[in-house]
Amino acid sequence: MNSKTASAHLTNDTETVLRVFGDTEHSWKDPFISLRVGRGDTDVVFLAGLGTADVLCDLASVANEAADTLDRLAVRNADGAR
Repeated sequence: MNSKTASAHLTNDTETVLRVFGDTEHSWKDPFISLRVGRGDTDVVFLAGLGTADVLCDLASVANEAADTLDRLAVRNADGAR
């Protein structure tokens, strides 16, 4: 990964958008996708080319783990634990 560090707070209305470059309608030499997270003011965009699907799968797995953790924290906090 080319190195950049950014922080952004996700909100319940944060958008995610997938765009495909080089699909069947185009004849791109090096097709890729962009995965955008944000609402336009500050976005994080991941560009991923062929051969990087495993990295996106890892990202999805960690995102699911993070979501599960937030769900557990919400239940714990709703029960009065802090």
